[in-house]
Parts: sequence; C-alpha cells; structure tokens
Amino acid sequence: MNEQQLLREPNIEPTSEAIAEALGTTNSTYIKFIEKLKSHDIEVDWRYYKDGKAWLGKALHKWTTIRGTQKEMTAFWLSIWDGFFKVSIYIPEKARADALKLSLDDEVKEVIGNSKQMGKLKFFPLVFDVHSDKVFDDIYTLIDFRKTIK
Repeated sequence: MNEQQLLREPNIEPTSEAIAEALGTTNSTYIKFIEKLKSHDIEVDWRYYKDGKAWLGKALHKWTTIRGTQKEMTAFWLSIWDGFFKVSIYIPEKARADALKLSLDDEVKEVIGNSKQMGKLKFFPLVFDVHSDKVFDDIYTLIDFRKTIK
C-alpha cells in the first residue's frame, strides 16, 4: 500500500471540503473523531509547516489555572493521508510506565513498550493510522492521559 500524505500545498487551506476529498470514505470517521474531541476539551489548529511541507493539525488542550493564567499544551498532532488520517501522540519517556498501566488494547501496549525515544527529545511517539473508529477508545484514553502530564 502506497501511503501518501496529502494537504501539501501551502496556499490551499485544509477546509472540511479539502479534507473530505482527501479522506474519501474515511471522512465520516474523521468527522466523528473531531466532534468527540470537543468533549475532551481539545481543539485542532491547522497550520502549514515548511519543514514537513504539509498542513498539520495541532490538537490543543487549553485551560485556565487557579490564578487565572491561560495555559495550553499539545495533546497530539493530526495529519491527512490518502484515505485515512494519522494521530501522533508524543508521550514523555518518564510517563511510559504509567502509560502501560492504562486500559488499552494489548497491541497498543506492545507499541508503547517497544517505541523508541526520539533522539535527544525525552518523548516517544505513538502513531495511529485511523481508517475506522475501532481505535478511538485507545486514542481518547491516551489523549486524556497526555493531558494529565505537565
């Protein structure tokens, strides 16, 4: 299968129409995913990144501290591919043991256990190729977990 990342034109913004065209039959899964993010206090901010030469969705969790300070953290990254989308969650290395204790599919736990730390960055990536909603529960569990790590 030839995986091809789409939304690579800097002057063509990722509208819902452009995303629908790229995803084809997976668009309904994407819409369901984005809708459910609202209940997890996540909003997706699309930007064109020159280094990767593509539009990426930066999924932000925003909150206000007790003192009234506005804070935000990146919960995950979203990219659009030919017929599916990818959700990339970066978990801090220090939280790997806690991530393995989550209620997740055994395959996901295996990926967590085997995932390599990214160079000098103290994070390891969990990348989900989303073709259907069967991985949603694991993704939302990891997103909620990621939001707790400061």
